[in-house]
Amino acid sequence: MALAGCGMLLGLALHFGSLRGASGAPSLYHDYCIIGAGPSGLQAAYFLQRAGRDYVVFERSHAPGSFFALYPRHRKLISINKRYTGKSNSEFNLRHDWNSLLSHDRRLLFRRYSRDFFPDADAMVRYLEDFASLLKLRVQYNTAVVHVMLERDSQAWNGHYFLLTDQDRQNYKCSSLLVATGTWVPNVVNFPGSEYVEGYETVSINPEDFAGQTVLILGRGNSAFETAENILGVTNFIHMVSRSRVRLSWATHYVGDLRAINNGLLDTYQLKSLDGLLEGDLEDLAIVKDKKGKLHITLRFYLENRNTSAGIDSITLPQDELDNFATRAPYDRVIRCLGWKFDFSIYNRSLGLMAGKGNKKKYPQIKPSYESKGTRGLFVIGTASHSVDFRKSAGGFIHGFRYTTRAVHRLLENRHHGVPWPSTVYPITQLTNSIIKRVNEASGLYQMFGVLADIILLRENATTFEYLEEYPVGVLAELEGQTGRKAPNGLFVVIMEYGRNFSGADKDVFYYNRAVGEAQHAWQSNFLHPVIYYYKRLPKESCFLFAFTRQKLPPFCRQGYMRMQGLVGSERLRHHAVEAGLLEDYTLTDFLGDRPPDSHEGSQDHLLRDHAIPVHPLQHLVTAKDEL
Repeated sequence: MALAGCGMLLGLALHFGSLRGASGAPSLYHDYCIIGAGPSGLQAAYFLQRAGRDYVVFERSHAPGSFFALYPRHRKLISINKRYTGKSNSEFNLRHDWNSLLSHDRRLLFRRYSRDFFPDADAMVRYLEDFASLLKLRVQYNTAVVHVMLERDSQAWNGHYFLLTDQDRQNYKCSSLLVATGTWVPNVVNFPGSEYVEGYETVSINPEDFAGQTVLILGRGNSAFETAENILGVTNFIHMVSRSRVRLSWATHYVGDLRAINNGLLDTYQLKSLDGLLEGDLEDLAIVKDKKGKLHITLRFYLENRNTSAGIDSITLPQDELDNFATRAPYDRVIRCLGWKFDFSIYNRSLGLMAGKGNKKKYPQIKPSYESKGTRGLFVIGTASHSVDFRKSAGGFIHGFRYTTRAVHRLLENRHHGVPWPSTVYPITQLTNSIIKRVNEASGLYQMFGVLADIILLRENATTFEYLEEYPVGVLAELEGQTGRKAPNGLFVVIMEYGRNFSGADKDVFYYNRAVGEAQHAWQSNFLHPVIYYYKRLPKESCFLFAFTRQKLPPFCRQGYMRMQGLVGSERLRHHAVEAGLLEDYTLTDFLGDRPPDSHEGSQDHLLRDHAIPVHPLQHLVTAKDEL
């Protein structure tokens, strides 16, 4: 066991003994505790085991991947299993294998478990069982962690230990905690009559149970459309209601949006076959059940002032005032398909694990390094870490978080064991070839576009360079501390991006001339393509975070370049960037505002795409970022 600094003796002592938790009960110690033996938990265990670390995985079920034993309810996964690509390059093939975890064992490629392009979920259950058993991962089954708290200790790795208690009141003590429980608590909306609603998690999956019925589905994600697809051919009609319009994954380029395999109801809706989509806030609804058991949809405000002791006939329904009210016909069943959220209930307030804001409230708040914002040493991995790239990349899915989990492991190796981020040193003559090989083959860059980046560190006199793969670009400013690598002589950041303004629910992604094929037009590329950013030195954090969290940057993050201090040094190139949609056509006075003409505050330290020029050999964009 290799530990850094004062943690070495402490870790060795604890590994072979037991400590007593705050309650006085014996605590079994491990350096690393992982909660959950789903895909991300097993992936983390694999890396820890290969590194020879002391760890344990706690799984409440009797087998790994218990989520997939139940979900999706209709058993067809929407993660593709492309068994043939015409290539023998295993790294390239992972670009089109959305189910395999990363390992050295070629027996554990998912294509050996299913021949289906969209596999059955039972194949995933078998795969995860084999992944855990064949690799001899240390998973403790039938162990439900019911409480997690902190114990302050200045000699611990992070200034505290994590104390875990299971259902049998057994205590465990850990130096680092990896939360891999996913999101499994159903989202529920409460409104008058919501007791009549059936949940996706329990509703019948036998189509014959819906024969001749009229059904209302609450929700508009893949679980809602999956449910509709299953009963489409036997119902009178299906209505689907949600507060937002449908988002198609091929338009948004986000795999969590509606996939084509489930969208049969869109056909029947648009081709006038009774089914329909409605928009409205679910919290404004109310359901009233009549004497025949039929469910009538009304609005909450119609019930607010009514006499609760009066009969159903006294209730005002919208169709009483609006003859063409869309949901005027009663329903036989109402089904809730609103997805899941993270379970915060087991975490003591001492951990400071808080829910996110807005549409990320179903996830815990974490940093771009996947570490909790409230507690050092607590990392969230897998689906629950999707707040970092929600609706932007694939971090909530196996083909994304297998790479972010590896990134977390590398961060931990450097922090606790003094093992720097893996890198390779090449002569400068190999720079172009190295980049081209990675952008043409690398699966991590491809799957986690916009999130993971390759970092090229230039050595002194630029005669050699050091290549780091798949680093979380959200913590680029912390690269030296997080990786153990130095960047004194400039660096390149290689990342994959979609074209600006190409993705969105209202975008026509099939328009004529949507693709470009000539190097001189690379700056107009819409589809996923490599982009290179150059820095003279590592950026500071302020404007860098703005660049990755805002669609438009504040003027103080731009004015340095607008004053001809960056790569763009001519009006012709500035106009070129405006035409490409890479730069808004601001004037200099727009940026300066009330600042004095010689103000440089915040102008040097940001990652922007405002001043991009095409690079012919690589057919992609390069943006220079100077610290002046």
